[in-house]
Amino acid sequence: MVFGLHLNPRLRDWHGKRVWLVGASSGIGAALAKALLGKGAWVAVSARRADALLAVVEGHPKGVVLTMDVRQPQDWTATHDALCEAWQGVDLVVFCAADYRPLSPWELSAREAHDTIETNVCGVYYGLSAVLPAMLLRRSGGIAIVASVAGYIGLPGATLYGPSKAALINLAELLYTELHAHGLGVYLINPGFVKSRLTARNTFRMPALITPEVAAEAILTGLERGRFEIAFPQRFTRLVRLISLLPYRISLGLLQRLTRIS
Repeated sequence: MVFGLHLNPRLRDWHGKRVWLVGASSGIGAALAKALLGKGAWVAVSARRADALLAVVEGHPKGVVLTMDVRQPQDWTATHDALCEAWQGVDLVVFCAADYRPLSPWELSAREAHDTIETNVCGVYYGLSAVLPAMLLRRSGGIAIVASVAGYIGLPGATLYGPSKAALINLAELLYTELHAHGLGVYLINPGFVKSRLTARNTFRMPALITPEVAAEAILTGLERGRFEIAFPQRFTRLVRLISLLPYRISLGLLQRLTRIS
């Protein structure tokens, strides 16, 4: 068994590394793509908006644009096959795609529930089914899943988003236990509030709000240190984690107070 901070391979030298970022047209994905390109990695960016992706890799000869819809299993297979043909493999796949809007339980619709779960959860499963066979065959590679501190506990207003991210946290944990012995790295990324087109929909105060560039730097630091969980900013994520560990009679009372505040 492996203990300590370095549960994963420590990704320090990015020169020549082949990284596929899915959900990289804006926000954390776009910032991380630019940071990796600056470190000499080969970076493929995927999302539905080709124009936004082109802007991310503009001027970088090692940047590749591959448009796809994460909700379509055939897109995952076709895009992965094309990338492997061009690069002869992928070293790290980062699952960044997400759908979010603040939502109370009484505002739910079946359509929104379907769309959010399909993007945030099913899309990751479709991707895993496409990329894992080749990684397992060569016994190398890494999977990074962007979840959220909203998955730690049932935060007010995250009726769909929070449970979908909780599912990804659970998935990353079991992937690590299953894949580590096969030589694969699994990285769980849990951001707090990051300024983006998604969080711009929030009407409440977002404590410890950071920029996508700061988030990208925190992710790179975590990857370089071989962390399993990469959570940031720590002053906020540690607080939410602490609340999640409290007895329900205390934690649920705190959440009710948050509901009244927001």
